[in-house]
Amino acid sequence: MIKKYPLDELSTVLGRIMGLLLTEEKVDRAVQLLSRAVRDSIPGTLGAGVSILDPNARPVSSGSTDAVVQRADTLQYELVQGPCLTAWATEQSVLIRDVAKDGRWPGWCSAVAGLPIRSVVSTPLLTDGEALGAMKIYAATPNAFDEATTTLMELFAAPAATLLAHIQTTETPARISESLQAALYSRDLINRACGVLMERHTLSEDEALQQLMKQARTSRTTLSEVSAALLAVSTDRPRGTSDGLR
Repeated sequence: MIKKYPLDELSTVLGRIMGLLLTEEKVDRAVQLLSRAVRDSIPGTLGAGVSILDPNARPVSSGSTDAVVQRADTLQYELVQGPCLTAWATEQSVLIRDVAKDGRWPGWCSAVAGLPIRSVVSTPLLTDGEALGAMKIYAATPNAFDEATTTLMELFAAPAATLLAHIQTTETPARISESLQAALYSRDLINRACGVLMERHTLSEDEALQQLMKQARTSRTTLSEVSAALLAVSTDRPRGTSDGLR
């Protein structure tokens, strides 16, 4: 169980992260420092990472505190599934109490079975209503994190997202503007495609997203392309026929 942080201690940690806004100018360096700050601030954390993702869930910049986190994150990108990508895609925090018993990402959970990872919290980095990426922590024991941990991570993520958005905008304003526009379009496609699958197959939002990710991995395309294809087919075919995603 995570200890309850007193207000002054939490304020100190948040102040440390916000301080980076004035001192750090490069994204790669910033995500590394943020990862270390989060790891050192949350009890029971084995390692932490901060990933910035483009609209197709590809890592643009990624920082991790150790090789275990780096490997766990790399497997998510390779398999196109996992808590970090889900947190980014849904713009909601993800809590895994025990990786060995969680069935939401069977491929990723199986792939990390040999790593000292049992508990996970992944939180989206939200700024101006858009997710730049995700911040995550890993623990070696089950039930190391709970809802209080998730809340604390969300408190960290807010200033972290502000920091990263500021640095990105300062460094490459044109690219980031285009990226955010693409993200808006991509997110709309994915959300609409999930809605179609949820209605057609009585799926939860997470199950629908997993279906899209699986299809993207199988067809070696992006989530946006799979979503656009599904929506195009759905508008042309009678209700009850197959959409190829089950």
